[in-house]
Amino acid sequence: MSLFEDQHNFAEVILPVPLPKSFCYSIPLGTDVELAVGHRVLVEFGNRKMYTGIVSEIHQNRPEKYEPKPILEVLEVDPSVTEMQIKLWKWVAEYYMCTIGEVMNIALPSGLKLSSQSYIQLHPNFIIEENLEILNDKEFTLLSTLEKEQTIAYAQVSNIIQLKSPYKTIKDLIAKEAILLIEQIKEKYKPKMEKRLRLTEQYAEHPEALDKLFETLAKKVKQEDALLKYLTLVPVHEDHMSNYHGVSKKEFIKVGKELSASSVGTMTKNKIFEEFERQIPRFELSIADRMQPTPELSAAQKECLQKTITGLNDKGVCLLHGVTGSGKTEVYLKLIKSVIENGSQALFMIPEIALTSQLVRRLKVYFGDVLGIYHSKFSDNERVETWKGVQEGQFQVIIGTRSSLFLPFSDLELIVVDEEHDSSYKANDPAPRYQGRDVALVLAHLHHAKVVLGSATPSLESFYLAVKQKYAYAGLTERYGNAQLPEIKIIDIKAMRKQKKMKDDFSDELLQLVHKTTEEGNQAILFQNRRGYSPYVSCETCSWVPSCPDCAVNLTYHIYRNELRCHYCGHKEHVPKTCVSCGGTSLKTVGLGTQKVEEGLKTFLTDIRVGRLDLDTTRRKHSYEQILTDFEQGHIDVLVGTQMVTKGLDFNNVRVVGILNADSLIFFPDFRAHERAFQLLTQVSGRAGRRGEAGTVILQTTMPKETLFAKVARHDYRNFYRKEIQERQQYHYPPFTRLIKLTIRSEKQELTRDSAEWLGKRLVNWLGAKRILGPQEPVINKIRNYYLSEIMIKLERENFDLKKAKNYIHHAILNLKEEKPFKRVWVSIDVDPN
Repeated sequence: MSLFEDQHNFAEVILPVPLPKSFCYSIPLGTDVELAVGHRVLVEFGNRKMYTGIVSEIHQNRPEKYEPKPILEVLEVDPSVTEMQIKLWKWVAEYYMCTIGEVMNIALPSGLKLSSQSYIQLHPNFIIEENLEILNDKEFTLLSTLEKEQTIAYAQVSNIIQLKSPYKTIKDLIAKEAILLIEQIKEKYKPKMEKRLRLTEQYAEHPEALDKLFETLAKKVKQEDALLKYLTLVPVHEDHMSNYHGVSKKEFIKVGKELSASSVGTMTKNKIFEEFERQIPRFELSIADRMQPTPELSAAQKECLQKTITGLNDKGVCLLHGVTGSGKTEVYLKLIKSVIENGSQALFMIPEIALTSQLVRRLKVYFGDVLGIYHSKFSDNERVETWKGVQEGQFQVIIGTRSSLFLPFSDLELIVVDEEHDSSYKANDPAPRYQGRDVALVLAHLHHAKVVLGSATPSLESFYLAVKQKYAYAGLTERYGNAQLPEIKIIDIKAMRKQKKMKDDFSDELLQLVHKTTEEGNQAILFQNRRGYSPYVSCETCSWVPSCPDCAVNLTYHIYRNELRCHYCGHKEHVPKTCVSCGGTSLKTVGLGTQKVEEGLKTFLTDIRVGRLDLDTTRRKHSYEQILTDFEQGHIDVLVGTQMVTKGLDFNNVRVVGILNADSLIFFPDFRAHERAFQLLTQVSGRAGRRGEAGTVILQTTMPKETLFAKVARHDYRNFYRKEIQERQQYHYPPFTRLIKLTIRSEKQELTRDSAEWLGKRLVNWLGAKRILGPQEPVINKIRNYYLSEIMIKLERENFDLKKAKNYIHHAILNLKEEKPFKRVWVSIDVDPN
């Protein structure tokens, strides 16, 4: 027995299950690896279920109430998770009132979690016949089956190899890079491969043979050009090993002076060149990208940069408030560059995956191979690659969405939260329902790092803290390169309809401006914050409207598939030919969605190319990138989109932005409705005129005298802030209070109502009536066959014990579940709801 085994007998293990604690397991004698905090271990939990857990503590305290099960296997030599990450998980679980297992479940990539629900597949680069000497009989049997079946569920492995516990075989095959672990069959991992060219060995290794080759090709000009271009790109004489890597075939032919593909093909047949494939990183610069110069800062940007640095040194957090198109990104890049030069790490957070394609190209120019990318459209194994890259020091800079907060940083010095106001930073379902911007502040505190919060329309909470000098403040009030802020014209569509100056949902002025702009070779963006063709279909005879059978919402009409679809649960059905209520045949579409906008544009402006950016067109992995690239390269004249088009995208040629129905943004029963409307309208307006001549924004509304629209037109954030903050203080809303929303749901409406009232009364008794709003039914009171009720809890920020209040809430929910009638009721907790 080793000294280690004498001192440490038990380990607390965090498991990805929604239970409010870690679990104690015994450390078996003779464990190969000295167990440490952060190690991934395989354990049995419940009725023969296998899970990957994370060791959070090692101790000698045997549990009194049960005999701990042994750890089955330590899955790695070096821990995958740092102690700092576990501290962050614990904070998130405590603050957002969820379990640490739920935090682990979203924080750790599925590719690092072996469980009874996992699948395995053969590694694409592993050839069984070439590796027979390293395989035992069981491994060979499993791999042979995988070769035929492609994927196998973990639960089937025991039967295939005739072993009760197959985890060691699986672990060994992962170590031999023979198999890959995947969470779902649809997420099969395939490495990105590239066709490359290089000189054959007889010419690369023998200069005299190369000289003779030039003599042979003297009269074959196209082949001679190809050979000269290759030698320019690959200096085989100075470094003969450079020929081993060769060049990308696609770039070799296309970049610079374009070559004849058939000539290159002939040279390959004649064994002058040879083709080969290699696996490449998923984000790699092209030869053309490497040649792009990095921009210099303007005088205003330099001043802002200096204020930001001073503010970070003073307060640790700086709000960088720059108008749209002011060049905030260049300021971020200078800050990140100084972090890299210090040998430290930086995290660049963005709210939407849509922003990655543009930003990655810009950041690669600066940071090259030390840049990693992390977001939810990556497959499990791609996320594992980035995780390991951060852990091993390969990536000093990460660009990613909110999930990147949970990567294993070891030397984090700076976090940039771009578009910090954006609601996409807030996670909704499942738990933890965390706010990425706020977790970034906690992560920075744990690492003693600095935080830059950047936006043209900061959240009221962040601007309030800057006004109160809790945060430092740096402003950029002018656009980069002397570009002007767009002129915003407010169009009264009621008046336009009376004057017959509307074509469907487009004012004549908007159509004329789009036509003129595209004729001049420029582009336009049209914003309508609803996808689909039309919000609903209605019977002209009796006003019947098709609704979702599982949710309390009308079905949205999607023209391209001629179907009605629920945007909450995904229910689909064909459009009825007759009214279900009266049998009439006069069914009409009502309202406006992005599909209808796209169709209308093509009807009224027949010679323009229209693209659409919404949830329906971006479901596939690279569809965001493809649409934005097409728009950027001028293959699309007008881009129609939902709020996806509002978020920090930077296009040179956009001269016109049309907002088709601004009214729909402000009529929500939500204290943040006006804040969100101001942010969305300002952000989408900011896509116009970012380079060269000033842009124009057409804001269509039935309420032209609405003061919010006037402030948007004047780009007047400060007056908007003053009015909003007064109302927030008057009615006790954030930033002056904290909110916790409880959503009660069950399959029966009466049960939901009764349990919500019971819970509300208990909370009033413990916290006081002034702090409890509700219970009340939300606007949409039924989703996926569950009826909903909500209780909003308002808690003071000053002189109030938040931890004690949260304990009361937890106890009240536990007491509810102990009541026999309410056992089939679920309660979800949302701290700081959006």
